[in-house]
Amino acid sequence: MSETSEQTVKRICASCNHDRTRMMDIVREVQHQCGCVSGEAMEIIAKAVNVHRVEVASVVSFYAFLSERPKGKVVIRLCNDIIDKMQGADRVAQAFCDELGIKVGETTPDGKITLEETPCIGLCDQAPAALINDVPVTHISTDRAREIVKELRAHGDPTKLVRELGDGNNAHELVQSMVKNNLRNDGEIIFSPVNRAAAVRKALAMSPAEVIRAVKTARLRGRGGAGFPTGMKWEFTRGAPGEKRYVVCNADEGEPGTFKDRVILTERADRVFAGMTIAGYAIGAEEGILYLRAEYAYLRAFLEDVLAKRRIDNLLGTKICGKDGFSFDIRIQMGAGAYICGEETALLSSCEGLRGDPKNRPPFPAQKGYLGHPTVVNNVETLCCVTKILEEGPATFGEFGSEGSTGTKLLSISGDCKRPGIYELPLGVKLREVLKMAGAEDAAAVQVGGASGQMVSPADYDRIICFDDLATGGSMMVFGPQRNILEVAAHFMDFFIEESCGYCTPCRVGNVLLKERLDQILAGRGEPADLDYLQDLGQTVKIMSRCGLGQTSANPILTTLKNFRPAYEALVKENTTGFTPSFDLNEAVQGAEEIAGHQSVHAE
Repeated sequence: MSETSEQTVKRICASCNHDRTRMMDIVREVQHQCGCVSGEAMEIIAKAVNVHRVEVASVVSFYAFLSERPKGKVVIRLCNDIIDKMQGADRVAQAFCDELGIKVGETTPDGKITLEETPCIGLCDQAPAALINDVPVTHISTDRAREIVKELRAHGDPTKLVRELGDGNNAHELVQSMVKNNLRNDGEIIFSPVNRAAAVRKALAMSPAEVIRAVKTARLRGRGGAGFPTGMKWEFTRGAPGEKRYVVCNADEGEPGTFKDRVILTERADRVFAGMTIAGYAIGAEEGILYLRAEYAYLRAFLEDVLAKRRIDNLLGTKICGKDGFSFDIRIQMGAGAYICGEETALLSSCEGLRGDPKNRPPFPAQKGYLGHPTVVNNVETLCCVTKILEEGPATFGEFGSEGSTGTKLLSISGDCKRPGIYELPLGVKLREVLKMAGAEDAAAVQVGGASGQMVSPADYDRIICFDDLATGGSMMVFGPQRNILEVAAHFMDFFIEESCGYCTPCRVGNVLLKERLDQILAGRGEPADLDYLQDLGQTVKIMSRCGLGQTSANPILTTLKNFRPAYEALVKENTTGFTPSFDLNEAVQGAEEIAGHQSVHAE
């Protein structure tokens, strides 16, 4: 390592006060300035923050956006989720490869451009899409891919790829993005007009107990998917023993097909930060953390500006709105590419400067969360609902939705539909009505709740979207009659295998075994007994896994087995030979056939 690079790493560590809990900020900045976090850099960081080198290495190796080896000055991360593939992402990837002269995962010989694939980047409504460094590029065709490479070779500046700005704050001077909101239906809660100070002032005119009571009266349940009562979570946190308490906003939406938080953060950031401030007052916290996924780094400067303006207006900082004894501020913690960090305990590990490993529960974050202190972790949409409840009262909020599911729900709809985008609808709406709004009346299947949710068949399109029937964190992927549903399930299993933290055996090994058996069925080598095998193993993975990822990772298979069983049965057949096929002979000799120039007699 050069002396200049060494000084750069030391300066970065000093800027974070040599605080080991700021490890994520340190390694991200080293990656940005030095092109990688090399072994030498890890040694310097370890000494500066007083940890073992292996602790630094474990963080760098865990996150997809960090690397021990140098990458190109420009990194093209092409989204390879199922929706992007349906829109031609594989052809786009090949165009990039052809124009760059490299394969996916490689860097050009001159060291300037790296090409990678990455899971969902929150742009399924405008696929195929890619992140080029931190710049989102949408609707990429094969021709556009070739143009992008030529332009990058000419100027090396991804920001110059933005030819037309998106709507709303996407055109803000601190964003300057081509991303479009695609807000198809703006409802009465999240996307209603904003009064920046009203909710906080009304909350501070009440006691913390009264604020919690208002949230409980509104019957607000967490919008992340689990639906735990928000007021109850706050009450537990306030009552937990501890000198400090924290509020953490989970803005790490990595569930395939989900992009609602992207639009909220772009257009309603004030409402999110107000909700965090109200939560801080209610539980007795002085510090809040917005955990922002790396894929949304292009919004960071804008969000920091929103925070700065709230401080100027005395909506953050000391004696907020003149309230004696109440100080609260918010900082943004960037992620670095890890789906598992959407799980709240893994997210807290990341905030603490560690690998994004989930933690054992109990204790729950409300008891011992960030740095061991009682912590409220709420999702972006949930905090917006809190703000609206305090603005207009719990009774007004309760006018929307159903008895057990009050308020509205944001749905991110993508796939085989005419109008992909964001829909804010009252909870209690039928799935069939939603599909009609999105122009997807001919849908053959709908994946509700992302890859970890459930694949719904047309027989269930009259089910209700609410916590007590068809619950969802917001993702809704539509598949038309031309799609092979089992191939979609296989793609989702690949995703979970890739994103598993690897801590527990049921998830680490079980998902691989599920995928292998599903592939065997898709290849025509399945037997009826394989369906029982998938069912039993899937249930085992679901029950025995440590965290939410493993507990839902078998859902693509379990729910398609339940709702699309004929698709499986059509592919399996009884084995009358008495032998178990362990490989495909035709596939095994294919390479030799190509060399010989004729078909193998034995493979016929």
